[in-house]
Amino acid sequence: MDFRSDTVTRPTQSMREAMLTAMVGDDVYDDDPSVHELQDRVAHLLGKEAALFVPSGTFSNQLAIMTHTQPGDEILVLEDAHIFLHEAGAPGLLSGVNMRLAKSIDGTYDLEELPSLFREKDIHHPRTSLLCMENAHGNGRVISLDSMKDVYEIAKEKGAMVHLDGARLFNAALSLEVEPHELAAYTDTVSVCLSKGLAAPIGSLLVGSKDFIEKARIYRKIMGGGMRQVGILAACGLVALDEVLPRLEEDHQNARYLALSLDEIPSVHIAWDRLDLNMVFFTLDEDIDLAEELGERGILVNPLDLGEYRFVTHIDTTKEDIDRLILAMKEILL
Repeated sequence: MDFRSDTVTRPTQSMREAMLTAMVGDDVYDDDPSVHELQDRVAHLLGKEAALFVPSGTFSNQLAIMTHTQPGDEILVLEDAHIFLHEAGAPGLLSGVNMRLAKSIDGTYDLEELPSLFREKDIHHPRTSLLCMENAHGNGRVISLDSMKDVYEIAKEKGAMVHLDGARLFNAALSLEVEPHELAAYTDTVSVCLSKGLAAPIGSLLVGSKDFIEKARIYRKIMGGGMRQVGILAACGLVALDEVLPRLEEDHQNARYLALSLDEIPSVHIAWDRLDLNMVFFTLDEDIDLAEELGERGILVNPLDLGEYRFVTHIDTTKEDIDRLILAMKEILL
């Protein structure tokens, strides 16, 4: 059993069969029909003109930054954003841009602070060309449409483009009870992941205008992301949209079941205000290596991170798995 992330899922049987029969071409020549179908469907889902299939979420975010900016620019990101914390300093290395960190209020921008973060036109200042949002946020929260709209409008007033790290956008839309295109409406570009939550083995898509995606194709090639008969992977993405996306609510329900079950253990303290997705965050009174203890019992979890644990449910998680996890936790802690 694996509660580390929703990236650990195995391809479904339908995905494996789709890989065998996928229509393929050479995607560098832009003639892979399966990739075309996937890109068109995701662009339509998000209400944008075009999409581009890439290997990973980090690749997609960095491709967006590279396409939106020029070396020497400054981009705005939250202090707890995935782009800043978990992408290995790539904006500076790949795009030659500075990251200006904004205060995070539960995963969103402080609207009072935000206008002052955009640089005025001055010989001493870099150009603030891009603002990045994240929804769902890595802290387990979703960001409201009203908040996204307010941030987007400020960025537009300041002349900046807006990119959304939407790795778990479909989870966010489900939690907010809105359509995915409603979240994408307050962005210029969006990155969505097929291997987080949707069980595909590989792949993300960068979505935006036709002109933007045409430019991004060039930078994708520069970054080494030009792939050939990648339709075998796009086929898994199509299955994910057809078969996995409609059942995503099960993961959210299992996360709530997991949280309620963990709450039966007195030394476990659930972050109830961050239970919007398929993730359960909690702290533990005991000073033990919970990951090691559970690992000895055949249960994989991530180690303590910044004082808390995170358990994630996904398509391969059953209620029976959760019951077994809780039994092991009680054995360790009670």
